[in-house]
Amino acid sequence: MSNKQSIFGRISQLVRANLNALIDQAEDPEKMIDQLIRDFTVNIQEAEAATAQTIGNLRMLEDDHREDLNAAQEWGRKAIVASQRADEFRQQGNESEAKRFDDLAKVALSRQITSEQEAASAEPQIQAQTEVVAKLKDGVGTMRERLHQLTQKRNELAARAKTANAQVKVHEALGSINVMDPTSELGRFEDQVRRQEALARGQQELSASSLDSQFAELEDLGQLSEVELRLAALKSGGQSNPYQQLTDGDATA
Repeated sequence: MSNKQSIFGRISQLVRANLNALIDQAEDPEKMIDQLIRDFTVNIQEAEAATAQTIGNLRMLEDDHREDLNAAQEWGRKAIVASQRADEFRQQGNESEAKRFDDLAKVALSRQITSEQEAASAEPQIQAQTEVVAKLKDGVGTMRERLHQLTQKRNELAARAKTANAQVKVHEALGSINVMDPTSELGRFEDQVRRQEALARGQQELSASSLDSQFAELEDLGQLSEVELRLAALKSGGQSNPYQQLTDGDATA
């Protein structure tokens, strides 16, 4: 089997392949698609090279066919010219030159026939090669489309996998948070805040109690000062004694 036939066979096999079934059966679809993309890329490159070579061969056949047709036309023109020259010499009575140019016309006609036969024999091969090239081009085009579909499928699967992974992480995060569970992180943090609030209230009450005691001490000091003043007045016999002031008032009355 030639390389061209081998490439064509692989193209046909890959084009007919049920890619969705292969992907569905794979344990890891993303890795399967990556491998398929690599395989398709390599096979497309080989198919393109084989197709380019086949097209080149076809163009060479077409060039040879065109040259044969042109040669046939040219030999036909030369046969006509030689025949006309033979007729001219024959009219002049120069039979030897007439015969020479008739012989040249025969040679030209023989080569014309050979060129026409070569052109005719090349036509079926050109037609067959043209059909092969068309199939190879269609196959390569289909493979490129499949490769594009595979790439899109891979990107879609990758995006879906990321989305699913993100959703799983969100659900796991939500499941780990339970505001009613005192053993959860949030519950422990709330309990810590409550203890801090209770400590602040205790400090406030303690501070208020301390102020009350300080004011009470001030009142006690005020009373002691008054006692001291009265005692001093008693000792000095002064008028500062309120009892003395009351007695003096009564006497005056």
